[in-house]
Amino acid sequence: MKKRLNYLLLIPSLLLFFAQAAYSADNVNPIQVRNEDKCPVCGMFVAKYRHWIAEIVFKDGSYAAFDGPKDMFKYYLDIPRYTPARKASDIAGIYVTEYYSAKLMDAKKMFYVTGSNVLGPMGEELIPLSGEAEAMEFMRDHKGSGILKFQEVTERRLK
Repeated sequence: MKKRLNYLLLIPSLLLFFAQAAYSADNVNPIQVRNEDKCPVCGMFVAKYRHWIAEIVFKDGSYAAFDGPKDMFKYYLDIPRYTPARKASDIAGIYVTEYYSAKLMDAKKMFYVTGSNVLGPMGEELIPLSGEAEAMEFMRDHKGSGILKFQEVTERRLK
């Protein structure tokens, strides 16, 4: 009887474990932002800037939406400043709106053009492009100063 009870107690734990594992970055999708969503970095409403939206989706299903990649990176690089209860390990997915397609895509796979003459809602912005060739062409066409991969974006480079 005791052995059966132990198995019955184990089942909910296993279900919770596998549900958490299934909600990984590979399975998470971007969130449809709401009109009342505000950027946690600058306080702007993000929904009216659909071509610039970036977001971080957490493992618990909550999210933070941003009015551009630059603010998303500011948040990502200093999560405790903006949300003390969160840490990078809580993140399930990070998305930015790719410049040409205007679709939310995996931020870690993008190339970011810096210093271009294309301005976002808050001025100078990192322009996300899905491929290196597209980024190089955009940089030439819009007087960009450089191309960064996700892991190359630092607080110093954001300034």
